[in-house]
Amino acid sequence: MFANKPVLSGERVTLRPVGPEHVEGLWELVNDPEVTRLTGSHGVIDRGAAEIWYGSRGEHDDRLDLAICTTEDDDYVGEVVLNDLDAHNLSCNLRIALVGARAFGRGYGAEAIRLVLDHAFATTELHRVSLEVFDFNDRAAHVYRKVGFVEEGVRRDALRWEGEWHDAIMMSVLAPDWAVR
Repeated sequence: MFANKPVLSGERVTLRPVGPEHVEGLWELVNDPEVTRLTGSHGVIDRGAAEIWYGSRGEHDDRLDLAICTTEDDDYVGEVVLNDLDAHNLSCNLRIALVGARAFGRGYGAEAIRLVLDHAFATTELHRVSLEVFDFNDRAAHVYRKVGFVEEGVRRDALRWEGEWHDAIMMSVLAPDWAVR
């Protein structure tokens, strides 16, 4: 479904298929303590694994991994991914992460999500794109609602972070809703 790995351009960001040239940015992203907290990432990724990961994403037609780069200087500021494809039910998951404070609050995430959803709903048969956001990530939840995601429910105590339990809020956007937004 995602054999086409496009370059998508907006006012603030350009989305590019991830590749080895983006490993330095990915390394910054996965080593930012605030990013790991916001994404609930407990694991540690080694540099070699990051290089292999970004070097192999183009080979997979069941997912779309795009680097978020600024339009002004092509600086890597994050990634947006469509993954967990369920081809029978025409649905997938959306995941996004920005590199941290230097990318937060600048509209990069909202524009990246709009660009990837515009592409997905216009060029594939996808009907549903879903995501989860942790209850303490108000900034992300606000952006998801603003771009058109609707809250569907809550997975209670889905994340244990530094000894405290947090809920995961489930959200989705459907192709018909996206078309009339």
